[in-house]
Amino acid sequence: MDAIEKELESRRKAISKEVELLFKANMKFTDWDIPEADDTKVAKLLIKIIKEEIANIEADIEAGKYENY
Repeated sequence: MDAIEKELESRRKAISKEVELLFKANMKFTDWDIPEADDTKVAKLLIKIIKEEIANIEADIEAGKYENY
């Protein structure tokens, strides 16, 4: 494992927690705005949005956006 992999692995739990917090916060916001919302539907739509945004970041990486970040 190289230095980059070791560094990111050491932060894996923190990164995972941040993603979970993003998801849970948006679930809560939706519940505040639409209390009668179907939570399963909300969760599935949130995951879809998050996946789309990850795909956008992946496309930016391939396009070189983060070469000299």
